[in-house]
Amino acid sequence: MSSVRVLAGVMVVMILCVACRPKDETTLSGLRVSDFRMELDGQLTDLYILKNRQGMEVCVTNYGARVVSVMVPDRNGEWADVVAGFPAIGAYVERRQNFGATIGRYIGRILNAEFTLDSVTYQLTKNTGEHSAHGGDPGFASRVWQAEPVNESTLKLSYLSPDGENGFPGNLQVSLFYTVTEDNELDIRYEAQTDKPTVINLSHHSFFNISGDFHTSVKDQILYIDADYYTPYDSLKQVTGEILPVAGTALDFTEPHRIGERIDEDWLQLNVTGGYDHNWVLNTEGDLSLLAARLVDEKSGRTLEVYTNEPALQVYTANGLRGAMTGKEGIAYEKRTSVCLETQHFPDSPNQPQFPSTVLRPGERYDSRCIYRFGILD
Repeated sequence: MSSVRVLAGVMVVMILCVACRPKDETTLSGLRVSDFRMELDGQLTDLYILKNRQGMEVCVTNYGARVVSVMVPDRNGEWADVVAGFPAIGAYVERRQNFGATIGRYIGRILNAEFTLDSVTYQLTKNTGEHSAHGGDPGFASRVWQAEPVNESTLKLSYLSPDGENGFPGNLQVSLFYTVTEDNELDIRYEAQTDKPTVINLSHHSFFNISGDFHTSVKDQILYIDADYYTPYDSLKQVTGEILPVAGTALDFTEPHRIGERIDEDWLQLNVTGGYDHNWVLNTEGDLSLLAARLVDEKSGRTLEVYTNEPALQVYTANGLRGAMTGKEGIAYEKRTSVCLETQHFPDSPNQPQFPSTVLRPGERYDSRCIYRFGILD
């Protein structure tokens, strides 16, 4: 009887999803809603369009709870899509990448694919050598989430990660809210609860180029990060557990400067990653009202500010892109033509007691927030 009830529940969810699906239309970014409709493992994917009264548009697919496009204006009122991605759902399913994805259960690496919690050692799925990265494979970026449009500007996405998924303990119920605000913000809010002690570290993985031109490098864009410390790697790109000052290093963005100014310095931290791919310890200490980072493109006049209640920011300069993936508008995405600004807890925190804890227990609620505010230079 229980299996019959479960199957009936799935059918009801699918019927509801069909009923609330947007009609086929072309978005401001040129995407077609119908190109994002597919059945995967008995679940339906779709494209959802969020807008504000200023004209900002964000398109989201429930496959991986991904942001597919973000349309914002430049100083001349010209609109452009400022995130990398594909023009149809098939490419997201077939290609291994994280364009616009929600990463979980744990962004970054957990070394040796294991951790101990309450005297119990958990073995995780290995997907990066001997380590578990981005929650294992498949992670949240490869799951179909249940979508529930709240209004024209807000979409709720939900996913139940079952106990033992990729080795993580506890049935984890996750809710994600994408909202386009009237201040031209993409406001991302995560909530989660568990029925067993577990660890969690969710983040958003859009690849931004606020120039709107993905043929161009982000090296000339100006970056500011309110962070005096970072967590270094060893020669194998494993977190050492140290927290070191950025002062005097190529990771010092406490004064705004061009991303490319020091990115190619001969230094272990840059050599091991091929550019920036590091965890900055924010000075904002979880205060959502304080500016955590700011990106400026002088040519277009676009700006992107980051606000978060998370303790850290991972900045990745797309060092691994090599032109092998062709995305929207037929663009082959090359190295350093985008930058990721991922709000998070520290990598490998379950094995590093000196780092802020990522433990979530029954009765507690995980609450994480990231706001991307788009603007124009004065």
